[in-house]
Amino acid sequence: MNGELIWVLSLLAVAVALFATGKVRMDAVALLVIIAFVLSGTLTLNEAFAGFSDPNVILIAALFIIGDGLVRTGVATKMGSWLMSVAGSSETRMLILLMLTVAGLGAFMSSTGVVAIFIPVVLSVCSRMKISPSRLMMPLSFAGLISGMMTLVATPPNMVVNSELLREGFKGFEFFDVTPLGLAILLCGIVYMLLFRFMLKVSGAADQASWKRRTFRDLIKDYHLTGRARRLAIRPGSPMVGHRLDDLKLRERYGANVIGLERWRRFRRVIVNVTGVTEFRARDVLLIDMSDPEVDLRQFCSEQQLEPMILRGEYFSDQALDVGMAEVSLIPESEIIGKSVREIGFRTRYGLNVVGLRRDGAALKGAIVDEPLMLGDILLVVGDWKLISKPGGRGHDFLVLNLPVEESDASPAHSQAPHAIFCLALMVAMMLTDEIPNPIAAIIACLLMGKFRCIDLQSAYKAIHWPSIILIVGMMPFALALQKTGGVDLVVRGLMELAGGYGPQAMLACLFILCAATGLFISNTATAVLMAPVALAAAKSMGVSPYPFAMAVAMAASAAFMTPVSSPVNTLVLGPGRYSFSDFVKLGVPFTLIVMVICVVMIPLLFPF
Repeated sequence: MNGELIWVLSLLAVAVALFATGKVRMDAVALLVIIAFVLSGTLTLNEAFAGFSDPNVILIAALFIIGDGLVRTGVATKMGSWLMSVAGSSETRMLILLMLTVAGLGAFMSSTGVVAIFIPVVLSVCSRMKISPSRLMMPLSFAGLISGMMTLVATPPNMVVNSELLREGFKGFEFFDVTPLGLAILLCGIVYMLLFRFMLKVSGAADQASWKRRTFRDLIKDYHLTGRARRLAIRPGSPMVGHRLDDLKLRERYGANVIGLERWRRFRRVIVNVTGVTEFRARDVLLIDMSDPEVDLRQFCSEQQLEPMILRGEYFSDQALDVGMAEVSLIPESEIIGKSVREIGFRTRYGLNVVGLRRDGAALKGAIVDEPLMLGDILLVVGDWKLISKPGGRGHDFLVLNLPVEESDASPAHSQAPHAIFCLALMVAMMLTDEIPNPIAAIIACLLMGKFRCIDLQSAYKAIHWPSIILIVGMMPFALALQKTGGVDLVVRGLMELAGGYGPQAMLACLFILCAATGLFISNTATAVLMAPVALAAAKSMGVSPYPFAMAVAMAASAAFMTPVSSPVNTLVLGPGRYSFSDFVKLGVPFTLIVMVICVVMIPLLFPF
């Protein structure tokens, strides 16, 4: 073991430790790795930044855009509605259809995105069927992970392994080469969940009620909003006329949060979404949330020359067609955890107003704008329905948990759903021909989605999960550095001494176990980047085909069933399912072993040594 190898292994250990603790963003760690390799002279500048020129990075970015196009056109949501209509009142039928649908959709779009879409669907189904969400959230999570094993483009690890094969001069996998394994694992996953779902704890009645799809009236009661709403018309001589909302500082001075306004347009009143730069006009009617009970409303109206108007319905419930309301939850990787609503400029950033906050099952009373947000908090937001339906797309900070009954099913580009399906089918067809490279096929599909207005340019760039892209690019130099310094050879020698004498199938099992164990500490993409060169080197050392070993790495990287932090998919269902760490261990570890057995048995049949 030379000094350079010790340096690379030490750097790898530091990176893994940072990934495991979560104190530093994963994409930041990846960039620091690139800097360290260049400054230390381990890699040249071109070698360290080679990931940016990898075609598979472009392919992954394009697939994020295509997945968002399916969301914006309502294709995924319609699948959820179909699921509810077909399953009826049977929990068994619902579980089977749910796992099949999620795995099918996840074969062509981000598994994290698919699971995020189906969480509200599952919550609604559980409410209607009067069962605990914990009965279906774990199957949803497992199906999301299995979806990565359905096609070559289903998850980044598959494309990373395929890229390593091409880099070593081998022919890459075909589009559906992984599908037989994925189908077998999906079938076993469905049977496994049907047999062992009794191990999942059943939430109490209070927990079930908390996830029920509620009405405006329910949310108003739960978050103590009664008596807070006001409709106030701006008189012509008001000092507010001609001034912007941010300049007036109404919330700081009067505890008045303007969540919308009515304005005359073409002989009728329309609801206008309010931002910090909205300029008020005479005769505008303000929709105001008065969160501070100590404020003198008469004094406020007198000073600002406002005229109280009749308010029909409780807390703007009569405006439900235009003013939306929903519960959202912070996701684990949200960058605003620990910051207050005022500090992050919530309305300016997301276009929505926070009017309620629930923590540990209880709604906080009074003003909440200066309350630091914590993981597990549930926020009640009010604003435009279109903005409510996609807050997660604005920075990947939130997940919509509960849309009230009043929500109308309106996707931004719902009329373009047939075009989105056509673009997806065309992409798959082009990838199957082998005449057009996969990245080019994906880019053509993206351009067509733009042409058909399934997605606009701004939404397309926002759809790309840049931290994932940077993570892949930043981890690629590790594989090259380990090869240059002899690290890959060292691992292969260890594997050969351990399993080399027992045949290639034993080596497959060892590779799977090593990948699955590594995936407990770092992301599945980073695991694939590190283990793909090891798999190919092990195959070369044993004098067998590289394809079985490469496929084992791809499958093991997606088998992140064992802990709630193994994958973002697991973390998303942790709160809605009311799971504990041990729930994933109890169900995840046995199923990971089952997946390993399936892979060890089937991979040599599909890809002979």
